[in-house]
Amino acid sequence: MGDTVLKMENVTMQFGGVVAVNSLSLEVNKNEIVSLIGPNGAGKTTAFNVITGVYAPTNGAVYFNGKEIVENYPRGKMKKLYAGTEAGVYTKHIEPTPDKITKLGIARTFQNIRLWKSQSVFDNVLIAKHLRRTSNIFSATFRLNYKEEKAQREQTAALLNILGLYDVRNEKCTSLPYGLQRRLEIARALATNPTLLLLDEPAAGMNPQETAELTDFIHKIRDDFRLTVFMIEHHMDLVMNISDRIYVLNFGALISKGTPQQVQNDPVVISAYLGEDKNA
Repeated sequence: MGDTVLKMENVTMQFGGVVAVNSLSLEVNKNEIVSLIGPNGAGKTTAFNVITGVYAPTNGAVYFNGKEIVENYPRGKMKKLYAGTEAGVYTKHIEPTPDKITKLGIARTFQNIRLWKSQSVFDNVLIAKHLRRTSNIFSATFRLNYKEEKAQREQTAALLNILGLYDVRNEKCTSLPYGLQRRLEIARALATNPTLLLLDEPAAGMNPQETAELTDFIHKIRDDFRLTVFMIEHHMDLVMNISDRIYVLNFGALISKGTPQQVQNDPVVISAYLGEDKNA
């Protein structure tokens, strides 16, 4: 289905003797909304942290728009500790920092809202815009970058208007209702001009009405900004209503993948969420 935007290939993330993600392979295609689901502790956020450069994987590779952006293999003490598979397949060490990953066009939000609490709504988005600025300390000090700064302020205002946040642009971000804070965090991610947006539990803490509004909002930004969306979420109504495809993790391993209907009816997934009936 279309061009592959993100590919994880045999990614294993091991902390000491604990394998948090075990040989995970998946693909996200252009303009899709794909969800990664699983019980608490399944390794979902760990997978996001590997994609975005927070963690270097213990083994495996990540590709973005056909280009390899992450690769690693068991080294040092991990050579003896490694409990994953594909130990001899990867030989390179490619470990970009999160800012470099963001500049490539991958932006994310977090399970716990991480806004700049002392800043206004406008400044939260404007600061994110600075990732793309071309000025340096010298030009900023002597205001030689005023044209670029003016353009970014205009772009910030336009983005807030599109996302329904312009009227609260001067308010302190922490004064916003919870649902709008979530929307602001997404706006800040969009300010970096991504082509792939990673959403880590965007509906966490929302009531049913806010969750329904978020569903429409994610569809809107996918279409308006021509984005590909990869999402972690526990709200199954949201996942089933919004996803083109779903991957399911359990104890770090991929146990199912497919359309919402296929995953919803997979007995392996039902067992992972509900547990085995020992009396059956």
